[in-house]
Amino acid sequence: MLLSRLVSTQREQIAVLKAFGYNNLSIGFHYLKFVLVIVFCGGFIGTALGLWFGMAVTSYYTKFFNFPLLRYEASLSLVLGAILISGGSGVFGAFMAVKQAVSLPPAEAMRPEPPARFKATLVEKLGLQKLLSPGTRIILRNIERKPFQALFSTLGIALAIAILVVGRYFSDVMVYMVDVQFGNVQREDVTIVFNEPHPARVRYEVESLPGVIYAEPFRTVPARLRFEHRTYRSALTGITPQAELRRLINRDLNTVFLPANGVVLTTQLAKILGVKVGDLLTVEVLESARPIRQVAVVGQVDELLGMSAYMDMGALNQLMQEGESISGAYLMVDESIINHLYALLKQTPAVAGVSIRKTAIEKFQETIAESLSIFTTVLVIFASIIAFGVVYNAARIALSERSRELATLRIIGFTQGEIAFILLGEQAVITLVAIPVGFMLGFGLCALMSSAYQSELYRLPLVVTNASYTFAFIVIVVTAIISGLIVRRQLKSLDLIAVLKTKE
Repeated sequence: MLLSRLVSTQREQIAVLKAFGYNNLSIGFHYLKFVLVIVFCGGFIGTALGLWFGMAVTSYYTKFFNFPLLRYEASLSLVLGAILISGGSGVFGAFMAVKQAVSLPPAEAMRPEPPARFKATLVEKLGLQKLLSPGTRIILRNIERKPFQALFSTLGIALAIAILVVGRYFSDVMVYMVDVQFGNVQREDVTIVFNEPHPARVRYEVESLPGVIYAEPFRTVPARLRFEHRTYRSALTGITPQAELRRLINRDLNTVFLPANGVVLTTQLAKILGVKVGDLLTVEVLESARPIRQVAVVGQVDELLGMSAYMDMGALNQLMQEGESISGAYLMVDESIINHLYALLKQTPAVAGVSIRKTAIEKFQETIAESLSIFTTVLVIFASIIAFGVVYNAARIALSERSRELATLRIIGFTQGEIAFILLGEQAVITLVAIPVGFMLGFGLCALMSSAYQSELYRLPLVVTNASYTFAFIVIVVTAIISGLIVRRQLKSLDLIAVLKTKE
């Protein structure tokens, strides 16, 4: 877009060069070098920033998951692919921009560009022109006269807005996932896991521990789930039917009550196994006598983290042909003495593991928030540069193209504020049109990312809050205002006498 407008202002110089014997290839290569210099510089800076950002994110993953070693390596094909995509876009844009200029015969190109043919705008055809000032009508006519130029400017700003919405999407979805997973599903304060199954009466001993208000037992059985030729190694988790600390929810976040018989799978696990409600699932137990059982799938639940298979704890005990036994318990605990309870449990030989929900949430939020803040900052910088480049370059080149027109308006009585309104008003209209388009593009990109991030570890729901749209709106408007103020300052220094002199 920038080159097309730049070439249009240099058509006479191009014609002179052609008249002196320069061929189309030489002239085209001149503009191609202009693009390649930008691509080379941008590729060097972008690669350095990408490598730095990749290593930073990798270090956060290493710290969060406590990996002993996790090394970030960017392949040469990845770097070259990114540079070639960017360079290819620039070269293609340069080719399209130069093609029209070099196709003109030198004699025709050396003449000033013919005056544009203005016509009544749609607003004027509807008879609403009396509601508009002369400056506003000039703005609308110029936009209608160059629809493709306005379209590409709108698209450029809209893409910048979309990048901002996508950047904030990760923050929105992480907050939502924490609220749903730790507010609706995992509501226990502490989870304890025994080193081996214990009789159900142990629950009362757990409830007698200091600070424990309420305990819900659970039974976990490692198993290989098989349906037809598909298998998945997971675990059957038996919980009480009316459980309050570990709940099952559907897509609408409503509680799903556990049937007395059969197994309930998370939707992602059911998708991997290819089962639906009513199918018989083969369960190959991987502990004790390793029995093989057939269990009916009686429902599905939606969970954002991991994949699970749930059964009524009594039904699971019957499946294992054992008495009432439990593998651990979910605890509601008095927060004031939770640290004392944790220290006591860590010293209990029968307890194999203890996890505190509050600690897990804090560590999750700390690590994710730190990495997302960098990610969002980078996207804000990228989007601001794109928006500033589109708005500023469009306004700056419009000033070069229309300086004679604007100077003429000043001579016939228009004030400096009115010609600034005409010049910058066009960019303001384009920006305002681009905002809803950018919102739609951003939502569409978020939907694509949501469908792409459906792994075994986690699933990203499609959640875009009003705060994200407001954030993108503010960044774009502030960027547009700053670029507009810079152009307005250049407009004040417009030399009316020099501009009105004919080039011939």
